[in-house]
This record gives sequence, C-alpha cells and structure tokens, in this order.
Amino acid sequence: MKTFSFALVTIFLLINTQLHAQKSNPLEGRWDLEVEFKGKTVPSWLEIRKSGHATLFGRYVSYNGSARPIAEVKLTANGFEFSIPRQWEPEGQHMIIKGMLDQDILKGTMTYTDGSVHSWVGSKSPELDHVSNPTWDTPIDLFNGSDLKGWHMDGENQWLVENGILTSPKSGANLISDAKFMDFKLETTFRYPEGSNSGIYLRGRYEVQIADNAGLTPSDIYFGGIYGFIEPNENAAGQPGEWQTYEITLIGRRVTIIANGKPIITDQTIPGITGGALDSKEGTPGPLMIQGDHGPIEFKKLVLTPLKK
Repeated sequence: MKTFSFALVTIFLLINTQLHAQKSNPLEGRWDLEVEFKGKTVPSWLEIRKSGHATLFGRYVSYNGSARPIAEVKLTANGFEFSIPRQWEPEGQHMIIKGMLDQDILKGTMTYTDGSVHSWVGSKSPELDHVSNPTWDTPIDLFNGSDLKGWHMDGENQWLVENGILTSPKSGANLISDAKFMDFKLETTFRYPEGSNSGIYLRGRYEVQIADNAGLTPSDIYFGGIYGFIEPNENAAGQPGEWQTYEITLIGRRVTIIANGKPIITDQTIPGITGGALDSKEGTPGPLMIQGDHGPIEFKKLVLTPLKK
C-alpha cells in the first residue's frame, strides 16, 4: 500500500510540474531592445519574470541610468504594458512601455516623460558560452603612452595624453576602442580627483563603475559595481588622487573583478546591458568604452588579453 501511495504521489507531482511548465508565459525572459528615440536608435533591455501563480514583474534598463524595478507587467488585450517613474529623465509623467509578442519578436512603444511616443523592437537576449579553463592569447596594450591611436570619441574630444598618461581633464566625450572583443582579461591603472565619476564599459555594454566612493557601503552603483546589477562584496575604493587598479575577467556573461588587489566580484552573471551602453547586440564582440561624460579621469595602463579561440 505504501509503495502504491508513493507511486501516486510521484505521478501527481510529475503532472503538476508539467502543468506548471505549460503555464509559463512566452513573455518571460530577458530581451535586448532597440528604441527609435529622437532621431537615433538607442539600446534598452527588459526582463520579465513570474511571481506566484500569474503576476508578472521585472526590470527595465533605459538608454541611461541603472536597472529599474517593474512592480507589475500588466497583460492587455493586445499584449502588455507597464509604467516606471523617471530616473534621470526630465520632469514629467511616468514612462509608459507597451508591447506585444509577434512570433519571436517583441515590439511596441515607449511614452517618454515629456509625452512623446517612440517605437521599439526587441529579441530574446542570447545565451553566452562560458569557458571554465580558458587559454589566453597575446596581451594587447590598448594605450601606447604617447597618443590616442586605436581610439575614437563619440563627441567633441577632450581626451589628451600628457607625460605618458591618458587624461580626460573635464566632462566631455566617451573614449571608444577601435578594436572589438568578446571574452578577455583587462588590467588597468587609473586615478580620479575628489568627487569624480567615470566607468569602463566591457564590450561597450556593461559598465564597471569608477567613482569617488571610498568609505561608503558597497553598492551596485558605486566603485567596482556592475552598474545597477551586481554589488561588490566590499568597497575597495582608494582615496581620490591615488593610482588604483582593476583586474577584470569577462567570459560569456560571467565577470570577475579584483579591485586594488581585493576580489570584489567573483564569477557573477551580468544579466543584461547597463545604462549608457553603445548597443544591445549582446551576442557580438564590442569595444572597450571609457566614460568621459561625467567627470575627470586618468589612465596609465590598459592591457587587454583576449581569450584564445
């Protein structure tokens, strides 16, 4: 009798699991988006998950700022919609995102804080392979110590090289490597003045924050964090004016960061692009981008070692 009862319970659990799996919503998952915004195509990102029996919630990354929580993704007759309060946008209404699934493509509209409406389209974020025992190729010195060869800017240039140091003395353009990379190790030495803020975008999509945050509680928007997504296990920031170091390894979506000799993020998964990304084409190689539009920053070492194929 006990064997028979156990068999019934097992069958019930299997059926219940299958029914639960069948109820998953095709909207669930992570999506790389492109928004037609004021004459430009800007990247964005969306994650939709289920809470309990049927409630959908998630996270949204706009073209700037950090990941924002979505309390509820509401299903409508034609698809779905949700709203989020402004973060760094101009004053105005909540942003309203409406969308629908067409085959494997999401598409819809985003109503900005000023009431303007912009179309967007998106596809499922790709799986990115991880290599457990990587073999590394020849290191590449991205900064030659004398000029800006191998780099370009996304605006009017304020970057210069003085006494072997790559310098952005004031807020201005971001600095972007001409070469693109997929999986790599990066060793960099940098410093910033008091109160400054910068960052390094891996593949041009995932920002490792650089900022004057010494002594503050660790946060995903402070020194060493993957902006808005991954919080360091400690704040390893030095003092402004001191040379500091990052050793960053990115393979697939997994990132490890050693800051000033201390492991602060170890083999953690980056779920999606961060605000300020160059694009949302996560399955392709991308450049290194150094944020120059926030505050002054200096570098004297930028050595990247690609994964050997």
